[in-house]
Amino acid sequence: MFYGGCDVGSRTAKAVIINEDKIASSALLDTGSSPEVVAGNVMDTALSEAGICMEDLSRIVGTGYGRRRIPFAHAMESEISCHGLAAWWSNPSARAVIDIGGQDAKAIRLSPDGGVIRYMYNDKCASGTGRFLEIMAEALGLPLSALEETGDKAVKRCVLSSQCVIFAETEVISLLNAGRSIPDVVAGLHFALAGRVAALARGIGVEAPVVMTGGVAKNKGVFKALSETLGLELVSMSGVDPQLAGALGAALKAREYANRC
Repeated sequence: MFYGGCDVGSRTAKAVIINEDKIASSALLDTGSSPEVVAGNVMDTALSEAGICMEDLSRIVGTGYGRRRIPFAHAMESEISCHGLAAWWSNPSARAVIDIGGQDAKAIRLSPDGGVIRYMYNDKCASGTGRFLEIMAEALGLPLSALEETGDKAVKRCVLSSQCVIFAETEVISLLNAGRSIPDVVAGLHFALAGRVAALARGIGVEAPVVMTGGVAKNKGVFKALSETLGLELVSMSGVDPQLAGALGAALKAREYANRC
């Protein structure tokens, strides 16, 4: 049997289809201006990849900021529960999740069976989110995808003191004008973001192993900086694109709903 999960976030929309305990297909698209349209498009893409149609899905669960605007979802679940379940499914030893998305960051403590014990999130300030990296990449004249490789070349990383994105951008320009290299600045940006997210995680007492989810988890510079700042082991999702965690968790929730019937 097939189950579907659709995660319509602030920046991207994701869909995952599972066949019992395996991922059958997945898709990712930019969100755009219409959550309803992109939800349909991303699910259609995943269905086409799996070689099935919407009617073949026993249940579909929606999640993300736009979950209430997914017309074909049978049920809705919070991003917190979906990311927690997906992280535990890929890494059953996980006891915490840190999710850094485009517009927010979340820290989640998990029970041994993947349930959510406690969580905290930040959606008020961009300095602890993927948007921070986007703005800084623009200021440096770099594509977002180049930040990881650029930061790896750092000789002596900069320390950024500004907590506000606008002030941080000014600080970056000042550092460059003072002769600091772009790699040193980028490495400093990775640690600045890590510091803000680590404070969130410490607020709920996360314990290792910690699984990192969300699009920012693909940036190994941030991944390493967060592990070092927290002083805890961070692990990647096993065999799963971390950006698909919300949609995967929603698909797993869909399977749970179907099995209750």
